[in-house]
Order: sequence, then C-alpha cells, then structure tokens
Amino acid sequence: MAKKVAVVAIGGNSLIKDKAHQSCEDQYLAAKETAKHIVDMIEAGWEVVVGHGNGPQVGFILQKAELAEKEVNLAMASLDVCGAQSQGQIGYMLAQNLQNELKRRKIEKSVACVLEQTIVDKDDPAFKKPTKPIGGFMGESEAKAKAEAEGWTVVEDAGRGWRRVVASPLPKEIVELEAIRSLIEAGVVTISIGGGGIPVIRDDNGDLEGVAAVIDKDFGNSLLAREIKADLLLISTAVEKVAINYGTAEEKWLDRMTLAEAKAYLAEGKHFKSGSMAPKIQACIWFLEAGGKQALITNPENIGRALKGESGTLITCN
Repeated sequence: MAKKVAVVAIGGNSLIKDKAHQSCEDQYLAAKETAKHIVDMIEAGWEVVVGHGNGPQVGFILQKAELAEKEVNLAMASLDVCGAQSQGQIGYMLAQNLQNELKRRKIEKSVACVLEQTIVDKDDPAFKKPTKPIGGFMGESEAKAKAEAEGWTVVEDAGRGWRRVVASPLPKEIVELEAIRSLIEAGVVTISIGGGGIPVIRDDNGDLEGVAAVIDKDFGNSLLAREIKADLLLISTAVEKVAINYGTAEEKWLDRMTLAEAKAYLAEGKHFKSGSMAPKIQACIWFLEAGGKQALITNPENIGRALKGESGTLITCN
C-alpha cells in the first residue's frame, strides 16, 4: 500500500496560548498537546512531516540579544542564526514530545529534526522593500542610530514605537530536500521547515550565504508539500475553520472550498488579512495548483475531527 504523506504546518503562535504563557515551559506543554494530535494522524496511517512557525520565538531571541548587547560587548547574532536557534528550540520540544507520545502508544517509529535552509532569490523585490517587523520597540533616536550603524531598515509602528523591518522573500528551493525525502521513505517522523526555513541565497560561486530575512512558514511548507508530492497539506492555526467576511455581520464559517472559490475569495481582498489567513490560503492554492489532492485548515485540537470531515475547512481542486 502506498504511503499517505501529510505536511503539517504548525503556527509558532499556537505554542503560545496567551501573554501569561510565553515561557519555554509553557511552549513545551503546548507542544505536548500538539504532539498528541499528530500521533493521532500517525495511528491513522499517515506519514507525517511537521513544519512550524517561529515568529514569536525569533522575536524573543532578538529581544534577549538586544538587552544583552547593552550589558556585554557582544554583537547580536544575525537573523539567519536566530532562525536556526529557533529551529533547534522548537524542534527539540516537538521531537521529544512526539517520541514520548509514540512510546506511550507503543508505536515503533523514530523521530528526527532536520535543521533546514531555504534558498531565496537574492533579487527578490522584497529585499528592496522590507515589510516584516521583528524584534522589540525602540525610541526614534535609537532606531535611527541602529539603522546607520547596522544598516537596518526601521519604521514607526502604529504609534507604539520604532521597529526593525526585514524582507520576506518567496521560498525557491529546500536545501535539505533529499534528506527529508529519505527520512519519509524510511518511515521517520520528520520535523523541518522551521519558520519557513533559514533564509539563504547562493552567491556568485554557488555557495550558500545567510541573509537577513523572514520566510513565511506557510509558503515554506507549501513548497515542501509540492516537492515531495504530499497527499495533504494541513495548516494548523488558531481557528477551527476559515471564515469569509470575518468580523462582520455577514461572517460565514466554511466547511469546504474549491480551488476556484479560494482563488476568488483571495482576489477579492476583503476576506483574509495579509498577516494571518491570506498566506495560508495562498499556500493551499499553490499546493493544489501543483497537483496536490487536498488542503485542510484547522486548529490543533480539531485535527482528528477535521481529518474525518467533522471540522476544519477542506480545500479541494473541485
């Protein structure tokens, strides 16, 4: 029997329940709950590749570095290194909880976390117009001093202070793709594409080089799902279903969407916010356009029900 392969993309925010539960211990407990739902999928016969977001975690890493920089004479780590740190941190939490849950259910499967680099185009227009806020808030004078000293792009953020913004280029190539494929073929539960991948470019000699950027994790996991020809792209997020006209009197929660409907809703520009649901819908569209069978959007606790058609929003070609 052919393997059923699912790419499961977990939001970095899903590991942080609220402002009172942001510690590493709190995130570990959230990962423990998520692991149970993923192992439910494994019990149902799926081979699973787990991707994850890292936005809040990278933000914490940067803020800690900013505070430490003022106390010790130590330069901050570059953004690609911070992304790698977050992959290790979140990957460890997910891997250990998956291993423990598999053991508890007496399922003999290995788990591996792949530190993954994603190649972006060095000429991507996003590098000319950075828009993704990262790190903590600063006063205007500090922000402008950082911009001059570090070459940062800084902007005033809705009256709350000044922040650094970086590029969010499109993912083009997964460096560790063959390793991930091999792990899937071997039946290993694989964790990868953390935060969309560590952003790298190829220089003129073809060598890899890290860049200051943030890759959308839904786009990164959609690319992986397309490359490995997964049967399912499952995006786990903060809501049970997708809504159109969200937050209005005409709000409607959707059980199903066709590819054509998803494209039409996205094109209207009023249903899905650019920083939340829009990239998830776009990621699903690209996956289905490339031959994917189905995409599913739901929250972690409803993954099992969604796979049975009892919850979530299912997106299909027809």
